[in-house]
Formats: sequence, structure tokens, C-alpha cells
Amino acid sequence: MTQPQTLAPRPVRESYSEMNEIVLPNDANPLGALLGGRLMHWIDMAGAMAAHRHSRQYAVTASIDHLDFLVPVHVGDLVILRSSVNRVFHTSMEVGVKVWVENYLQDSCEHVSSAYLTFVAVDRAGQRLPVPAVIPETPEQQRRYDGAGRRRENRRVERERRINRR
Repeated sequence: MTQPQTLAPRPVRESYSEMNEIVLPNDANPLGALLGGRLMHWIDMAGAMAAHRHSRQYAVTASIDHLDFLVPVHVGDLVILRSSVNRVFHTSMEVGVKVWVENYLQDSCEHVSSAYLTFVAVDRAGQRLPVPAVIPETPEQQRRYDGAGRRRENRRVERERRINRR
């Protein structure tokens, strides 16, 4: 029997990803504002990039916490999505995604939304795979690492509450 391979921890910076999108008419509602579903798709893609970079495996979305849309985004705006792994829990990872809107004509940039997603590393057959630990290197990364532990516990409690309601 082979022993499980020890996975070397990786710093948060190795998972950092940035994705940029220009809002086109096809991304918007009749009022010219970005569709919430399109933004959710972009958030999922940005989160997946960080999860793939960290785990170096396939990663599938297991959950996403609630989303608040803080400011509207319009056709022609530039959307910037920044993501990185906050914490690892054996086969799952919490990834934080922060979304900004830049209006380059008005030289303004505003926070649109933030999301926490949980991804699970899997092989081609869908079997869970272990993920290397993440190393926070800055006070902000440590704050997000600590917060991820609290959010995980809150998700567990909520999941049990839903199961017991059935």
C-alpha cells in the first residue's frame, strides 16, 4: 500500500487571479445594467481560476455565499474581478472574489460585490483530492484565513439546520 503524498503548502499569492470584462449589450438588461446572473458567472469563473492555481487540480464549485450588488454596472463599464484562496480544508478551499467596476471615461472605480465560494478538488472521475494548505503572508490574508474558519462553521450550522427542518 502506498502512503499518501505530503503536499507542500503554498502561499496565497500563488492563487491570486485577476479577470477583466467589458460589459457589452448582450450582458445587460433593457435598462443597460449588467445582469446579476452574468456577474455571478464571472464570479464563479474568477473563483475557479484561483482554486485551480492553488490546487493544481480540477476544482468544482460546491457552494457560494450570498451576494449583494452594491452599485450598478452599465454597458461600457470595465468589471475587474480579483480572487485568491482564503483557506484550505483538506479537499475543499474557500476562495474570496472581490468585484470592482471601473468607468474609465469618468476615471472612477467602485466596489460592486464580494463573494466567498467553496471549491472541491477532484480527479477526472469526480473523486475528491487533497489540497495543499495555504499560507497567509500578510495581515489581510491572515484576517481572511481566520474569517474562513468562522464562515465554514456557520455554513455547517446552517446546513444542519436545513437538514433538521425536513
